[in-house]
Amino acid sequence: MAQNNKLFKDEHLINVLLCSLAIPLSMSMWIINLVYSKFITKSEGFDEPVVISPSRWLASCLIPLIVAVHGYRKKSITFNGAVLGCALAFILTLSNYSFLACLITFFLSSSKATKIRPHIKQKFEDDFKEGGQRNWIQVLCNGGMAGQLALLYLLDVGASERPIDFVADYRASWLSIGILGVFSCCNGDTWASELGTVFSNSDPYLVTTFKKVPKGTNGGISVIGTFFSTLGGLVIGISQYSTIYYFSDKSIWAYAPPQWPLILFGALAGFLGSLVDSLMGATLQYSGLDKDGKIVSHSSLTVKHISGRNILDNHSVNLISTVIMGMLMPTLCKSLWPSF
Repeated sequence: MAQNNKLFKDEHLINVLLCSLAIPLSMSMWIINLVYSKFITKSEGFDEPVVISPSRWLASCLIPLIVAVHGYRKKSITFNGAVLGCALAFILTLSNYSFLACLITFFLSSSKATKIRPHIKQKFEDDFKEGGQRNWIQVLCNGGMAGQLALLYLLDVGASERPIDFVADYRASWLSIGILGVFSCCNGDTWASELGTVFSNSDPYLVTTFKKVPKGTNGGISVIGTFFSTLGGLVIGISQYSTIYYFSDKSIWAYAPPQWPLILFGALAGFLGSLVDSLMGATLQYSGLDKDGKIVSHSSLTVKHISGRNILDNHSVNLISTVIMGMLMPTLCKSLWPSF
């Protein structure tokens, strides 16, 4: 009983500290933005400077802190990963709430997927870690591209939520779909690798040769894994669609094209992103089988080569995949988005 009371007091103290830190930080940023907008931008000839509301500053400071602390306490992320993730989440929240929704959906769902049936993954993964804690390198490789696109969105478009319209609002739509592609790729690939391997009853096929390979092999694909990759992207599409619908100006929707394709293109990005990741994994990542029957990513005299070459590691593959999908999806969407 005494231990439960202590835990409750500790959680209460953390919440108080978060609020006490977020509120003055957000207010100071709002004041700086207000001063900059009124005095500097006016002197440069801008008639109507955009001022970010204090509520958005507060949300941008408070929500990332809460998510980062929650992830760190649940051992889903390391301390340095939480610090970098908090910085990326701040940029995403400040620019567009739908970007934050994509990030939270990816982080929570992929963290949960990583913890499903760990005893099975431990049998064939040499570098298996209980709980799958993400460090700053993983955060950077998965969210770095999204952070860059969100910063471009903030500088070019401003802090706002807008429906997708490649005709009337091209730059905002391009950047929004780019972020959809990044997080759908990350979520789809994570769901495929974390869930596909534990729910599939058979060994996967190497994407380049379609020969059966042991579970955990880089570039291995299966029907169930492909299903989970598409579903993971679909969830990201739903989160972005829902957030844009709730926060954007409804009067714009009367003139904008339909927004439901966000959900379908999210699913497509999850599928394509996982495929791109698998192709690079099968060719540019080394996969071998050690004497204990576990998959390793380094070569040695006691390791039997399965596929790939020792050119890229998993972090590099994830980073390149997000860059590709962040550029590819806007290109596809602007050509395929329905206008009726």
